[in-house]
Amino acid sequence: MSKLLATLLLLLSAASSAASLDGVWRSQGYGFIYQVHDPDWQSFEATATTCVPASKAKHQPGTEATFRSGNGGVFSLVSDGDPDRKRITTPAGLWSIVIERIDAMPAVCAEPTANTPLDNFDVFTRTFAEQYISFDRRRVDWRTMAEEQRAKITANTTPAQLFDVLSNMLRPLTDIHTGLEAPKLKREFDAPLRPGSDRVVHGDIEKFAKAGRRHLASVTDRGYLRGPVVPLCRGQWQFGMAADGIGYLRILQFGDYGRGGYDADLRALNSALDRIFANRLRGLIIDVRLSFGGDDRLGLAIAARLAATGYLAYAIQARSDPAVPDRYTPPQRVMVRPGRRPVFTGPVVELIGPITMSAAETFTQALMERTPHVLRIGENTQGVFCDALDRHLPNGWNFSLPNAVYRTSDGRAFDVIGIPPDIAVPVFRDEDIAVGSDPGMDAALQALRKD
Repeated sequence: MSKLLATLLLLLSAASSAASLDGVWRSQGYGFIYQVHDPDWQSFEATATTCVPASKAKHQPGTEATFRSGNGGVFSLVSDGDPDRKRITTPAGLWSIVIERIDAMPAVCAEPTANTPLDNFDVFTRTFAEQYISFDRRRVDWRTMAEEQRAKITANTTPAQLFDVLSNMLRPLTDIHTGLEAPKLKREFDAPLRPGSDRVVHGDIEKFAKAGRRHLASVTDRGYLRGPVVPLCRGQWQFGMAADGIGYLRILQFGDYGRGGYDADLRALNSALDRIFANRLRGLIIDVRLSFGGDDRLGLAIAARLAATGYLAYAIQARSDPAVPDRYTPPQRVMVRPGRRPVFTGPVVELIGPITMSAAETFTQALMERTPHVLRIGENTQGVFCDALDRHLPNGWNFSLPNAVYRTSDGRAFDVIGIPPDIAVPVFRDEDIAVGSDPGMDAALQALRKD
């Protein structure tokens, strides 16, 4: 067979396969409807009563089922053992979205939801009602609140007034993975931290990120580390040595380690760990009390360098029933998988606290089933794990919410309550900072010296 003929057959096969995707598909969970007519892919964000056109993508010539969206993102469809059932995967994704073919577009998507104040309100509130995971745990009666606020919306409600209503509905959730952005108004709402977290932050979180964290870190560095504190991963890591051969690693963020996206971050991470492990450590303290999160995959990569064998990091489940909050999709297991690079399998203590959040929490969860056990010292973490599900309103605004839970092998999830410590120690109390004391470090050093 000539190369030309082989190429033509490959293209015909790809085109035939892509054509077989033509039709309408519904996601399992997530609230997506997809309309496919090769080479065009159109997604819709649907609830029981609303439907908003979302992203578009194009089938990539020469591929079986790979699409590229307008913003440059790439996703692929893989078989799930049934021609009418596929999985959407992305290069960066830890999990996939199951989609199933349906006979026709749902009636609610026959026409896009109109851009009126009331319709925008309904898209927002219905999406939260059908996708959000933590109303009960956060003790928020969303249905009653939505009914009360809906009565205030009229055809004359201004965009600014609507923004105030929607952002005020988010405020009592105190969930930092919720948010609202109105580009034309040049306004955005970022939800506050969980009550009690402000004891550490003292108000403005951006100011805290720039100066407050540095002040708290200096207390630990001056009082407990010997020799220089070495910045690694473009300053997002700080490493030093305490007494008795005990290493100390502070992680401020899970990302921005290199220039060039995830691959560059991963190279910088592994290079830094090679350098750290060359110290022949007796024990290691990992401090994520000042970490704001980032990319979950980097937390898994660190966990893999601390493990001798593979184990479950967590299993991810999304809400699957719009009407029943406690029904979820089947769990998708995310594993910690050691590679070929050197690992540290000695004793590890992790310092955690109320502003240990997001990717710092999934990292903490990824260490929970490590052997030997990673001892956690401090206070409960922030309690936000799932990456935010991005949504759009007919008026062009964006909003976000978490729609999935991360579970341990025995089914536990830690949304809202946070991951608890094994040893409870106050984190960065004002009275301790004033005298240059860090009780968490004291407890960590004491625990490691016993091993």
